[in-house]
Formats: sequence, structure tokens, C-alpha cells
Amino acid sequence: MLAPMLAFTLRRLAVAIPTLLAIATASFFLMRAAPGGPFDTEADLDPEVLESLYRAYGLDQPLLEQYRIYLANVLKGDFGPSLVYEDFNVTELIAIGLPVSARLGVTAMLLALLFGGTCGIVAALRHNRLFDHATMTMAMTGIAIPSFVTAPILALFFGLYLKLLPVAGWNGGAAANMVLPVIALALPQLAIIARLMRGGMLEVLRANFVRTARAKGLPERQVVINHVLQSAAVPLVGYLGPALAGIMTGSLVIELIFDLPGIGRYFIQGALNRDYPLVMGIVIVYGALIILLNLLSDLAYAALDPRVRRTYR
Repeated sequence: MLAPMLAFTLRRLAVAIPTLLAIATASFFLMRAAPGGPFDTEADLDPEVLESLYRAYGLDQPLLEQYRIYLANVLKGDFGPSLVYEDFNVTELIAIGLPVSARLGVTAMLLALLFGGTCGIVAALRHNRLFDHATMTMAMTGIAIPSFVTAPILALFFGLYLKLLPVAGWNGGAAANMVLPVIALALPQLAIIARLMRGGMLEVLRANFVRTARAKGLPERQVVINHVLQSAAVPLVGYLGPALAGIMTGSLVIELIFDLPGIGRYFIQGALNRDYPLVMGIVIVYGALIILLNLLSDLAYAALDPRVRRTYR
């Protein structure tokens, strides 16, 4: 089993390299194709000063030469200096912002898994009853309303009206400052996970092996725990990798709304200010993160489903 899985992992990693190269290439040329430049916001710059700035950052070189130099530096682990944050390079900014975004994303996903999974299981076991209908109604509502709508409503109600929680700031990752952004991020995922878990449970509960287990006289609790949950969780596991990557990249607007020092806020500010190295560095990190999480999701999927394991041989 280990040899096929290792071969599968190596194949996926081999595909990841050209994928990241394609992402970096597209981002590089698209950023420079956009109107404006990194120093356009500087008022009344002398042409000679502007020319010196472009020369200092290598922006006076032909575009293909800039691309070659950038790729060579990235291969060395150097994403270059930020054009806006003069006291930091891109690697330092990513090191500051990525832990914040990761903490928000992982916490939100754990919360969504705990409550969404539980609601999905209970809804399936009470199929077509009040709890089932209520859960699915709330799930559809959670899916339909995006996070950038939920976040201001939460801040307005719990922060400004009730004054229970802070509406902005990180405060070193204090629990009170994390509550609202984590809930805003978790609600759509909670709704999706509840629907996935309910659907998986309903499908497995009708399977022949479950009927056989019940016919043998096994208690319903044992049937659910030992026979139903593992099979029902297979679709959910396949979803979690892309979902976790998505919840981290989807925190861009949430970080801006709650004024959090995450990588998403740097990305938005870098895009608005045409900070080419900063945007490129974050795009490459996000791309690598998505590829890695998808790989881990596929491996976990194979560990749970023997049919998938056979395709790796």
C-alpha cells in the first residue's frame, strides 16, 4: 500500500511544479498588464526621481528580463522587496500575515466541522422530521448569504449594539477579537458540511451492509458509529482540502472588514498599490497551499475508501 501511495504522491508533486510555474507566469504578466504603476500615487515626482526608482527595483528592464530575474530569485526563496512597505521584504510580510490567516482559517474550519458535522448527522438520523427541515433551511440560508454580508451584520449587532465583542483589531490573537471573524468565515462552510454529512449519512443508512448489521441485532448506536460514520464521511473528506484552502483565501475581505493583519489584507493593499512583488509572493504561497491541501485531501480520501486506494496501484 505504501509504494503505490508514495508513487501517487510523487506524481502529484511533479505536476505541482509546472502548475506553480503557470500560476506565477500568469500572475506576473497580468499584474503588469493592468493600468497604472507602483509609484503613480506619489504626487509630483520629478521624472529623474521616478526613473531612479524604476531602475532601483529593476522595473526599467524589458518585461521578459524582469520575468527571468524574478523566477531566478524565487527559486532561491527570495520574493523580493515590497514596493510599498519600505521596511519589509515580501518574505517578512508573508511571515507576519500567514500565521494570522492560517489561525483564522483552521479555527473556522474546526468550528464548521464540529457543528456542521453534528447537525448533518442528527438531521440524517431524524430524516424528514422537524430538526431535519430546520437544519436544511438554515444550511441553505448560510450558503446563500456570503461572508462579506454576514461579517458587517455580526459586527453591527454584537459589537456596536450589544457591545459584547470588539469589531476590529487583532490584539495578539485574543479570543474576543477572533470570535466575529471566525464565525463569519465558518457559517458558509458549516452549512455546506451539514448538507454533505446529511447526504452521506442518508446514502449509507440505506446500504445493504447497514441493513445486515441491523438484522444481526446490533444496537443502533453501534451501527452508526462502527458502520455508517466512516463511509458517510468519505465525501466530506474529499471536500475538506479545497475547502480549507478556500476558507483561507476567502478571508481576504473578512480581514479587511475586521482590520486583521492577515495575508489577505496585504494582498488587497498590494493589488491596489501595484506592489508587484507582494502580490506575486502571496499568489505563489496561496497556490502552493492549495496544491498541498488538495494532495492531503486525496490521501485521506484514499485511506477511508478502499475503492480509491485500488486506483493508485
